[in-house]
Parts: sequence; C-alpha cells; structure tokens
Amino acid sequence: MLDAEFFRRWLTGAAAAVDREADRLTELDSAIGDADHGSNLRRGFAAVVRALEDEPSGTPGSLLVLAGRELISTVGGASGPLYGTLLRRTGKALGDAAEVAPVQLAEALRVGVAAVAQLGGAKAGDKTMLDALEPAVAALGESLGASFAAAAEAADEGALATVPMRARKGRASYLGERSVGHQDPGATSSALLVAALASAAEGAR
Repeated sequence: MLDAEFFRRWLTGAAAAVDREADRLTELDSAIGDADHGSNLRRGFAAVVRALEDEPSGTPGSLLVLAGRELISTVGGASGPLYGTLLRRTGKALGDAAEVAPVQLAEALRVGVAAVAQLGGAKAGDKTMLDALEPAVAALGESLGASFAAAAEAADEGALATVPMRARKGRASYLGERSVGHQDPGATSSALLVAALASAAEGAR
C-alpha cells in the first residue's frame, strides 16, 4: 500500500529531477516554444516542496491536490494549468484514503491524464505531454502489480517518439513542419515525473 510518505517522496523527487534537468527542458523549449519550460517548472515544483513542508499531515489525495494547486498558481504559461490539473484530478480520484493500492493510483492517474487531454484538447500523437503520460498510464495499468518501472520506460519512449512528430497543439504547433525533429519539452518533463514515481516505488521496497 502507498501512504502519504510515498507521495511526499514522489513529489520531492520530481522537484529534484526538474531542478536537475531545468536547463535541458528550457533548451528543448527554446527550439519549439517560449524557452521557459524548465525555469517555470523549477519555480513551480520548488513551491510544491515548500507547501509540503508546511503541511506535515495529509492523505495521498490531499497532498496531490495541494501540489496541483501550487503548480497552477506559480507556473506560467500552459504548463501550470496542465500539470496542476493532472495532480489535482488524480488526488481527487484517490479520495480521502490514508493508503492506496498501486492499482488505485494507476486508475486515478488515468483520470488525471484524461482531464489533461480534455483541458488541452490534445491527444496522443499531437506532440504534447500526453505522448509520455498516456503510454505510462497504460503500462501502469496492464498488470495487477502496477509496474512503476514499466511506466517510466514507456514515458521515456513516448517522449523520444515526439521527435519526428509535427506539433498540432500548443505554441509548437505555430511552427508547422519546423516542429519536426525536436523532442517535446512537455513530454520530456512528464517522463521525469513518471521516473520520480518509479524511484519512489523502488525506495519503498
């Protein structure tokens, strides 16, 4: 079972990964976006860590809702609402349980990813964060064991698969064919989030 401490490890691990890879994310974004993806997410996840420190208690669901709220209020551009929606809707789907099973988290993440798709009007293949998130959630839900490592691998592969795609949503879509040949920064940062989830699961063993 996954308790609140597991979710704290996941979110703080994600913050550390974003901080470490912020320059790379911004470099990817400079080719097809506004060159601020890394710096925006770094600021947002730093705010998440501070909020978690100020909230010593909480359930898995409430911690994700808290994190999502912080991202929405501190991250500029489209990333804040999208990542915030992902975490908030996932948290709400988990409800008030003090512990959740991996399969429950997999289903809650499916709800969160669907909310992101609805908010952004995007789908897999549009060269967005969904190209990492959707295969990750599919891999996570394929077995009763909910393999977080498999989800992380699927997210990485999904992010890499955006390189030959033409962007059809977001700022990158304005570039048309010139968006081809560049890895999507949102898919890349989403893969970091899933990798942090896998690391948290590995640390719980």
